[in-house]
Amino acid sequence: MTASGEDSEIGEVLGVVLAAGAGSRYGMPKILAHDGVWLKASTNALRAGGCADIAVAMGAAIVAPPVGVTALVVDDWADGLGASVSAALGWASRRPGVGGVVLTVVDTPDVGPEVVRRIVDASGGRRGDLVRAVFDGRRGHPVYIGADHLGPAVEVIHGDVGAQRYLRDHEVTCVECGDLATGRDIDTRE
Repeated sequence: MTASGEDSEIGEVLGVVLAAGAGSRYGMPKILAHDGVWLKASTNALRAGGCADIAVAMGAAIVAPPVGVTALVVDDWADGLGASVSAALGWASRRPGVGGVVLTVVDTPDVGPEVVRRIVDASGGRRGDLVRAVFDGRRGHPVYIGADHLGPAVEVIHGDVGAQRYLRDHEVTCVECGDLATGRDIDTRE
């Protein structure tokens, strides 16, 4: 934001951990994985990576969020990832002065604050930007969705698709982060 605070195209960056699913392939909701270590790591990555306020989308399992983090209970979580993403974007859109929101997932435990910082820096908190982490060319999370895109994205999100369809149809800045993490989703217990 400019020194005078007049730049309405730039705002605060929020963060949301998507963690509402049942984790059927994993055998339990991943929000509970490793006694909550993945959840804490995800919220810490968002905070240390530059997000001003953080929420956790939860549904299959409801837990006390880490200190200073908002619990975003997704009642229709069983409808698929789209319900969590819609809830996250709705939460962000109700916040005054928001530039955009960084979405990450709970099951990428090696994605740390350095990755989040790279995405936040690339977005600049601009309302019109879309930014996505890529890992050795493979698309992943976190994803920054600027405030101008929040409402339009919710209109096309449904089922287990999340924001993929919206991102495919718009210009997205891809930021290589393979030097910092694998960005690999962990879907089964190792």
